[in-house]
Amino acid sequence: MACDPGQEEHLQDLAGRFDQYVGHLKKSFGEIGDQRLTVMASIMVMDELVELQKRVTGLEAEMESLRRTRDEALQRADSVDDILKERLLSVAGKIESVATKLA
Repeated sequence: MACDPGQEEHLQDLAGRFDQYVGHLKKSFGEIGDQRLTVMASIMVMDELVELQKRVTGLEAEMESLRRTRDEALQRADSVDDILKERLLSVAGKIESVATKLA
């Protein structure tokens, strides 16, 4: 099988992992033919892929929900900071007014 330069190790790893599926099926069903074993192993791999894609989709949705929650919390914190700033400026103004009257 051909691959890009530097990808040989990755391709060998993939082939080894796929061979594990085939080996598992051979142990379970015996020698039922290479083509059947290959098709069955391919279906197993695709089943796992679909399940992983579902998990990724769920995790992406959860991550987006967490981002929205974080953004809302940051907006509330900014709003509280603005209110606190206004109140502190008001109190500071009153303290200065009292200090001026006392002086």
